[in-house]
Amino acid sequence: MKMRNKLTHAVVAGAMFLVGTGVLSPANSAAQSTSTSTLSDDWKFRGIVYFWGANVTTKATFPGGNTASVDLSLSDLLNHLKMTGMGAIEVQKGPWGAFTDVVYMNIGASKTATRDGTIDGVPLPVGATLNTSLGLKALVWTLAGSYRVQSSPDLEMDVLAGARLLSLEPTLNFSFNVDVGPFTGPGRSGSRSVKATDWDAIVGVKGRVGFASSREWFIPYYVDVGTGDTQLTWQASGGVGYRFSWGDAMLTYRYLDYTFKSSSKLEGQTFKGPWLGAAFSW
Repeated sequence: MKMRNKLTHAVVAGAMFLVGTGVLSPANSAAQSTSTSTLSDDWKFRGIVYFWGANVTTKATFPGGNTASVDLSLSDLLNHLKMTGMGAIEVQKGPWGAFTDVVYMNIGASKTATRDGTIDGVPLPVGATLNTSLGLKALVWTLAGSYRVQSSPDLEMDVLAGARLLSLEPTLNFSFNVDVGPFTGPGRSGSRSVKATDWDAIVGVKGRVGFASSREWFIPYYVDVGTGDTQLTWQASGGVGYRFSWGDAMLTYRYLDYTFKSSSKLEGQTFKGPWLGAAFSW
C-alpha cells in the first residue's frame, strides 16, 4: 500500500510538473507548429521487432512447500534461452491510437548441486547431494488504447489505458543420490511447477522527445502503472533513437516489476535490462 501511494504521488507530481512547465497547457499546444488538430486522418501503422536482454528475477513457492528463486543475468539468458518471441504493433488515426506488445520467454536454468535442502518438507540426510534446475516460461502481453495530447517535432505524448497479462510458469526439477523419506529406489527425482495467470488494468504515458537540427534523434519514453489480479505492477523505459527513411532504430533500458498478493504462490517478479529494436512504418 505504501508503494502504491508513493507511485500515485509520483504520477500526480509528474503531471503537475508538466502542466506547470506548459507541456500540457492549451497555450503551449497552440504555439506548436504541429498540433493534434493537424494529425493525419489516414491510418498509420508501425511494427516493432526487438530483443529485450532482461535480467529475470523470480521467487515462487511450489507444491510441497519448496521455495526457489532464480536470478538470471543477460549472459544466463543468452546461454539458457530455449525460445523467445518479442514484438509490438501500433496503429494511429488522427489523435486516436492503439498498440499491442508481446514478450515470450522459455528459459531453462543450469543445474546446481547442494547438500542443504528439503524435498516436500523432508530434509536431506547427511551425505546426500541435491541437484536442481529451475526453468521458466513467461508471457507478458499488453493491449491498450491511446490519445495523443501533444504532437510536434519536439515532443510527442500519448496518454494510454489498457490491460496487461502476465502468464508465468516456473518449474523446479530435482534429483538426489540417496533415499530420502518417501523417495526411494529409482524415484529419487521429480519436478514441481506453479502457474499463474494475472490480468491488470494499466494507465500511463508514452512518446518521444526530438532533438538535433532535424529532430532525427529522439528520446523514446514509456511509463505505466496498474493493479488487478496482482497487488501492483509498473513499467518504465527510456533511451535513444534515430529516425531513418524506412523507420526508427532504438536502444533503451526497460524495467517491468510485479508485486503479488499474499495469496499468490509467486512472491516477486522482475524483468529489467537493455532493449534493442527497429520500427517499420507504413
